[in-house]
Amino acid sequence: MKKLFTLIFLCFTNLYLFGQNKNINLQLSKIKWTGKEITTKIHYGSLRFISGNILFDNNLIVGGEFTVDMLSLLNEDLTGRSKDYLENHLRSEDFFSVEEYPRSSLKITSTEKIDIDKYEVTGDLTIKGITKSTNFILLLNDDGATVEMVFDRSKFDVKHRSSSFFSNLGDKLIYDDIELEVSLYF
Repeated sequence: MKKLFTLIFLCFTNLYLFGQNKNINLQLSKIKWTGKEITTKIHYGSLRFISGNILFDNNLIVGGEFTVDMLSLLNEDLTGRSKDYLENHLRSEDFFSVEEYPRSSLKITSTEKIDIDKYEVTGDLTIKGITKSTNFILLLNDDGATVEMVFDRSKFDVKHRSSSFFSNLGDKLIYDDIELEVSLYF
């Protein structure tokens, strides 16, 4: 029993000494989303984090988890009624069903260091209760990290005006790829 206690103590001590969990600053960290229509019309906006952290071991990223408040979804390129309409539409069942699915998440499952402060990251992205694997590049900086990633909304049952679900949309088509620019501050 004494050996078991010693082993557990050493494991926790090593995690404390060599593993470091860095929580993100929720006020400063942000997500910018961009969606595009076939007509070259572009909409963009923001989302807020509920929580987030990156786990380091021996100065290498070994994990992390992020939760996004889908109710915080805002449009930032329109004003007035157009802005309100688009925000309500994006929150509706046509798009992200935020009342039913108020949170989205990303869990880092593996990383590969490809340069001094550059990582190729694989993670499980969950939107509308659907989880799919995704890859992206994460760049560490003095204040935190930045990420540019793209996800295919059709893989998460976001069907509205998607060519993955409907044909003959013509100039009403909205591209499936949603671009995300993420700024993380520790």
